[in-house]
Amino acid sequence: MASTIRDVARLAGVGSGTVSRVINNSPKVDPGTRARVLEAIAALEFHPSALARRLSSGKTLSVGVVVPFMTRPSVIERLRGIEVALSTTGYDLVVFNVETMERRASVLLDLVRGQRVDGLIVVGLSPNDIEVATIERLRVPTVLLDAFHPRLSRIVVNDVAGGRVAAGHLIELGHRRIGFLGDLAVVSFSYPASRLRHRGVRVALRRAGLALRDTYAVLGDHGRIPAREVAQRLLELPEPPTGIVCASDTQALGALEAARNLGLNVPADLSILGYDDLEIAGYLGLSTIRQPLFESGVRSVRMLMQHIADGTGPPVRELLEVELVRRSTTGPAPVRSTI
Repeated sequence: MASTIRDVARLAGVGSGTVSRVINNSPKVDPGTRARVLEAIAALEFHPSALARRLSSGKTLSVGVVVPFMTRPSVIERLRGIEVALSTTGYDLVVFNVETMERRASVLLDLVRGQRVDGLIVVGLSPNDIEVATIERLRVPTVLLDAFHPRLSRIVVNDVAGGRVAAGHLIELGHRRIGFLGDLAVVSFSYPASRLRHRGVRVALRRAGLALRDTYAVLGDHGRIPAREVAQRLLELPEPPTGIVCASDTQALGALEAARNLGLNVPADLSILGYDDLEIAGYLGLSTIRQPLFESGVRSVRMLMQHIADGTGPPVRELLEVELVRRSTTGPAPVRSTI
C-alpha cells in the first residue's frame, strides 16, 4: 500500500501540516525539521499526488509557455531547455502553440484571466499594452524570451550582434556583394529576430563602407521551400550577391538548394551563412551563428521561478551573446567579384 502524508508525519514526528509545508517549499519550516521530513519522505518513498499539492497550495503548479509555430527547430530546442529546467521545480509544463492571428489575439488574455497557470513564458511574441496591463493587474509572473515589452522581464539573444558578426565574416573573406534572406514581417505576429539580424547586417556593411542593396534583401515565409524560391530569384539577378546571410539555418538550407539548382559551387561561387546552429548545420558543414537556444530556455525558467518566489518587482533583462561557427559553406569571394 502506498504511503500517505500521515505516515510521513508519524515517522518524522511532526504534524501533517508541517509535511505539507515542506512539500510546498514553504520557508516557514525549521531547517532541522525540514531535514527530518525529507528523510521520512525518502524512507517511505512517498510521492504526493499533483492534485493534493494543488489543493494544499492554492496554485495550479503549472507554467504556461506560449510559442509561435511550435514545430520550428529553434522553438523545439528552446522548449527542450524549458522542460528540462522545469522538471526540477515541481511545476508542470503546458505549451500553447500560436499559428494564426486569431489565436495570437486571444491566448495570452485567456490564460491570464482564467488563472490557468502560475506563471508565463512567452517566446517570440511581444505582448501589447492591453495584454501587459492585464498581466500586471492579475499579478501573473511573466518572462519574455526573444520578445519585448518595457514593463516585463525578458531573456534576449543579441540578434543585432549576430547579424553584424555574420556579415563581418563575409566582409573579412573579401565579399562586397552581400545579401540577406529573412522572414516576412507580419504586423503583431512575427519574431523580431529576423528584423534585428537584418539590422545587424546593415550595420556591418555600413561600417565597412558598403551598403545592402534593396534587391539583395529578400524576405519570404519561414521554411526551406519558400527560402529556396526567394534565394533562386536573388541568385538569378544580373549581378547576384557572392555571399548570403540567412536569418535561420532552415532558410540557409533553402539557399543551398537554390545554389545547387543553378549549378553554383558553395563556397567557390557563393558563400552561405545560417543562424541558430541546429544539429543539421554541423552535419551539412553549414557556417552559422550559434545562439544559445537550449540555455535561453533554461534561463527563462530560472528567471520565472525567481519572480514566482519573490512576487512582483521591477523587470529585469538578461542578454545572451552569440558566436560565429565557421564551417565549409563560407569561403573567399570569387576573384572576379572583387574587381
